[in-house]
Amino acid sequence: MVDQSLKTLGVPPNAWAVNAAIADISRPPLEPKLVTLATETKTLRLDLAKTAMIVIDMQNDFCHPDGWLAHIGVDVTPARSPIQPLQGLLPVLRSHQVPIIWVNWGNRPDLLNISAALRHVYDPTGEGVGLGDPLPKNQAPVLTVGSWAAAVVDELEQKPEDIRVDKYRMSGFWDTPLDSILRNIGKTTLLFGGVNADQCVMATLQDANFLGYDCILVKDCSATTSPEFCWQATLYNVKQCFGFVTDTHALFDAIK
Repeated sequence: MVDQSLKTLGVPPNAWAVNAAIADISRPPLEPKLVTLATETKTLRLDLAKTAMIVIDMQNDFCHPDGWLAHIGVDVTPARSPIQPLQGLLPVLRSHQVPIIWVNWGNRPDLLNISAALRHVYDPTGEGVGLGDPLPKNQAPVLTVGSWAAAVVDELEQKPEDIRVDKYRMSGFWDTPLDSILRNIGKTTLLFGGVNADQCVMATLQDANFLGYDCILVKDCSATTSPEFCWQATLYNVKQCFGFVTDTHALFDAIK
């Protein structure tokens, strides 16, 4: 029986219970919620209590017709395709206490941590609309934290209990608190969705794999505006090297 005089310090399961005389550092585990999930290569037995959903870059600059990608002439229709599957999946995951983590590109307004090489990707001539520059249609600064450009699209609801992490590179783990957050809340299995699948999603998933997380790409919750061969290579590499591929239908079947 837990001593009611003890105060919890930290976030379960990475929490202590303390008072003036005692520090209980046993870190009681979360109650398991085991499910069986079909993927394209294997059937997985996983624990929802140790699972988090990572949603990457479902932002106006990448997914909205008035955003940065559309401004430079990219058809953002594919980038919008995860919206409906995510609308169906996220509430179900929340109902089973699976945290939703929004990992979004959101630069400092002064761009002091952004290299010239990275700025070149977004403005190769030096004369276009690049990182931090105002979009012609609404003057929102490209991928700047707190701006319309960096905000999640209106069609995807963010709840107060969701977690937000700003990133500054393709990988959501590079120079961000994402790894610390996941370890604090005891998550070892990561579901991935968002855009672009072959760029920011893949880079984040790879780094997650390198850090020891179990990685599952939710195929219909992810997409890319790149050519089809990039999408196929992403699916191949995830299944071959970095984790597993499933979809929302399989997740619904597993959870119910």
